[in-house]
Amino acid sequence: MTDEKYSCPQTREQVIHLYFMEHRAKLLDVAAFLDRIDRARPVSDAVDFREAALKQAIQILIDGQAQRAKRVLDLLSDATTEIPQSAHGMKGASGAVRPAAGDAT
Repeated sequence: MTDEKYSCPQTREQVIHLYFMEHRAKLLDVAAFLDRIDRARPVSDAVDFREAALKQAIQILIDGQAQRAKRVLDLLSDATTEIPQSAHGMKGASGAVRPAAGDAT
């Protein structure tokens, strides 16, 4: 193993020791959220775009490829440069990219 490959000054064991419990709690929170979705009555047969994006993000987390944080952020970020015509009725960001009208979820 060459040191050039590793940019973190800590060992894997140190990182796990310091951050495992925090991230264990976050995973349990996500699991509870998904359980809540499963128990909730659906409004339609369509999958909500935010639920679909979250499940895609989970696939990125477990794919073993590099730059997971960047790829999840890219997945959940709106890359369009057009200014919306109107934000009337919106309370804020949805946290995931809403498909354009006519696009499949």
